[in-house]
Amino acid sequence: MKMNFFMCLKLFPLFVLFNSFAGAVLIDLPENATIPAVIFFGDSIVDTGNNNYITTVAKCNFRPYGKNFVGGKPTGRFSDGKVPSDLFAEELGIKPLLPPYLDPSLQDQDLLTGVNFASGASGYDPLTSDPASVFSLSDQLEMFEEYIVKLKKIAGEEKSSTILRESIIAVATGSNDILNTYFLTPSRRFQYDVSSYTDLLVSYASSFVQELYRLGARRIGVFSMPPIGCAPSQITLKRGLDRKCVDKYNEIAKLFNNKLSAAITSLNTRFTDARIVYIDAYNPILDIILNPQKYGFKIADRGCCGTGLLEVSLVCRYACSNVNDYVFWDSFHPTEKTYRILARRILEQYISYFICGKSFC
Repeated sequence: MKMNFFMCLKLFPLFVLFNSFAGAVLIDLPENATIPAVIFFGDSIVDTGNNNYITTVAKCNFRPYGKNFVGGKPTGRFSDGKVPSDLFAEELGIKPLLPPYLDPSLQDQDLLTGVNFASGASGYDPLTSDPASVFSLSDQLEMFEEYIVKLKKIAGEEKSSTILRESIIAVATGSNDILNTYFLTPSRRFQYDVSSYTDLLVSYASSFVQELYRLGARRIGVFSMPPIGCAPSQITLKRGLDRKCVDKYNEIAKLFNNKLSAAITSLNTRFTDARIVYIDAYNPILDIILNPQKYGFKIADRGCCGTGLLEVSLVCRYACSNVNDYVFWDSFHPTEKTYRILARRILEQYISYFICGKSFC
């Protein structure tokens, strides 16, 4: 009897997770469309725990991270709960969480329905991942190729090709390139001005998308850069007490986004059997930050973690009690509540583009 009781206790968080998932309102897909899996690449915005398994300072597998995750468990997600990669899988009705590829407990079913290759502190620029010793996009692609080999062993050649072709495969990165590699280290600033550096980043992004296409992906999502000048850490460092967004950084993000959008349009003309979707994350996040009350928030200029001014990762040691009032969890990463609003808005806006290349199928 005691054993059964403790087994129930152990399984209760898992039951809550899947029960709440089962009751969720899911995104409607166009008729006869299927999305068998979700696969993500990128940085800490979408990393679900790969950095737990490497030696790096870019970690968050400790409290108070995970404060609102099932059981209050820190998992390596840079937030209080789920991150956009999880929420894509959840909203599409695939599964409640998108596991990190390096999780040693992965099962065959996990591989069939998608995994996450993202690594916090990485970027498009291969130099960006070096200071924190995390996985670059090239490293993430190598893991993806390894994943494809495993997938073929599990599902066979034909089914694996279908999974790769029909899944949403997305990349979300770029902020660390500008804020860290360009402005905090000298090497790139000596080589490039801002305009030419954003050109370089877009060329890396384009090459990455083409590699995904070469490996069989046909529904590819590329996230824009968010309004990086509105991150609490950047406000603290550049604006101080007035708590206004740093316009210079937001203008750079918009410059990059315009070039990225044009590059995606060009790729779609070259690869006509693919649906390569530019995902505007900049404007919906900015609207939340500038109009927090409209979305049920009270505080948008600082994070819930610590003072909310600079704390992130290892220096985030305690958190506020009213996390749902905050747009940001720490000084750089939004809360799950913010991510939920963003993920649903993005999927509602872009799901038809992934399926048939236009706003309505």
